[in-house]
This record gives sequence, structure tokens and C-alpha cells, in this order.
Amino acid sequence: MSTTAPPYRARPSAPLHAIQRRRTLVLGALLAALAAAVLLSVTIGAKSVPLGDTWQALTAPTGTENDIVIRTLRVPRTALGVIAGIALGVAGALMQGHTRNPLADPGLLGVTQGAAFAMVAAIMVFGVSSLYVYIWFGLAGALIASVGVFALGMAGGRGGPTPVTLALAGAAVSAFLYALTSAIVLLDERAMDTFRFWQAGSIAGRGSPIVWQVLPFVAAGLILALANAPGLNALSLGEDVARGLGQNVTRTRAVGIVAITLLTGAAVAACGAVAFIGLMVPHLARPLSGPDHRWLLPYAGLIGAALMLAGDVLGRVLAWPGELEVGVVLALAGAPFFVALVRRRKPVRL
Repeated sequence: MSTTAPPYRARPSAPLHAIQRRRTLVLGALLAALAAAVLLSVTIGAKSVPLGDTWQALTAPTGTENDIVIRTLRVPRTALGVIAGIALGVAGALMQGHTRNPLADPGLLGVTQGAAFAMVAAIMVFGVSSLYVYIWFGLAGALIASVGVFALGMAGGRGGPTPVTLALAGAAVSAFLYALTSAIVLLDERAMDTFRFWQAGSIAGRGSPIVWQVLPFVAAGLILALANAPGLNALSLGEDVARGLGQNVTRTRAVGIVAITLLTGAAVAACGAVAFIGLMVPHLARPLSGPDHRWLLPYAGLIGAALMLAGDVLGRVLAWPGELEVGVVLALAGAPFFVALVRRRKPVRL
């Protein structure tokens, strides 16, 4: 009688199929949550519009007052909220991945303060008064600030910028630009009024032209972000391991920084300094997606969009018939989250 044990047959594909199926189901659930948030954003407001009238305004408008409210006010506002939420969520995941810092947010590169300085400078120096015009100055300021941070991060190093040098350079540039912005708004009352409203963070009062202005920048940023995901997975193992796997670390970081700049610059130029989305969303997405950035980035984008719209709707409900700015609502919700994140016994390691 033979005592030879039967050969062990491993089935490595079964767990992989289960993981892929779970991730697909989670992706579908996030899409459904975003669809629900879009519906609430289009339906709820200072003027009560029945659901049937909302559907008619979207599919077969007849020029009624409800049609005008839905199509010219709420639809562009909702579209901008989706675009900005996706941009900030993905940018936050990229920033935390590249810096390997769970407390990093997209503003670390000086993008937010760069946009703010350029916008108030345009108002004071060039007399710009239209939102549709100074948004371009905000985009330009965000891009220039990020280039400056990247250049400072590369100074003194042969291997390109590191997470530490980028963080230090971003903090220095942000502080310098904030000081310049404060000086301008103290000298110009009109710039102060605009900056005060922009600083609060809002998607209200933005028409469809702004949506079309920022959409190409966000689309380009998302393409670069998805292309950056495999390299970011390699970088998460350490720079030496990434180089051993054939990754060009400097190029990977440069692509990621360009993506973060485009996404964050477009979002903050259009909506203002909406706080905490870039910080919170990656921590909400990571338990669902795992460490793989190919899934983490889409999850973060969908959660960011849903959170942006949910905060905007909540601001309308809490202060009805007026409203709270979405930046204020998210700051009130994000501050306790930030405190809890700092006080965790086992912070997330990236």
C-alpha cells in the first residue's frame, strides 16, 4: 500500500477572483451613492421642486420657472461639484502616496496659495472683476507655485525631489504666498471681498462656462493620475525597490506632481479652498480598495464627488432658506475626522 501523499494543487486564482469581484461590487456601490448624491443635489434647494418636475426639466424642458432653476442653476452646480470632488479626492490619494504621509493633502504643493495669490493680484493689478476671467489667473498661479515647489525640492539633490524636500518646499512657498496674499487684501477692499468668498469654498453661483473651463484640466490630470498608478505602487515598496523593478523614480514623481497640480489647481480655482476632502477621502477609500492605487484612485474620486455633493446639500438643508458654503460644512465635518486620525493608536502606514 503506497503511503505517498497526493500532490498539493494550489489554486491562486480563486482568491484573486474573489478580490476582483469584491472590488467591482464596491465600485458599483460607490457609483450608486454618487448617483443618489447627484439626484439630491439637483432636487433639494431653497425652492422646492417636485421630483416629477425635476425629471421633466432634465428631459423635456418647457421654459417654466422650475426648468430654469434646474437647468441653469442646479445642474451646473452639481456638475462642478462632481468634477471638483473627483479632482480633490484623486489628488489627495496621489499626494499621500507620493509623500507616504497619511496627513498630507493636495495643498502641500502650494497649489492653493498659488491660486489665491494670482487671483487677488489679478483683481488689484489688472482690475479683473469677472469670475470667468480670474479663474484663469488662479489656474496659472497654481501651476507656477507647483513648479516652484518642485524646483526647490530638486535643489541640492541628484536623485530628484524626495517627499521630505517636497513637503518642506511646499510649506515654505505656501507661507510666502499667503503673506503676499494677506498684504494685497489689506490694501484692496474689492480683492478682500472676493478672497473672503473664495476662501470659504463654494460651488454655488458658478455657471456652466466655468464647468467647461476646468473640465479639460481635470480630464488631463485624471489621465496622468491613472498612468501614474502602477509607478506609485512600485514606489510604495521603497525607492530602491522601485528602481530595481525598472521604475524611473524621478519621472514617476514628476508625472504625479503634474497630475496633482492640474487636479487641485482646477478645483481650487473654480471652487475655492475646499478643505479636508483631499485629506479625508483617501482614508475612507483605502480600507475598501487596499493599497493598489489602480483601484484606490477611482474609489477616492467617487467618494470625493459624493462627499462634495453631500456637504453642499447639507449646507442647503441646515441653513434653509439660505445656505452654508460647502467648504464650511466640510470643515466642520473634517476637523473631528482630522483629530481622530491624529489620535489613532495605529496610524495608517503608506
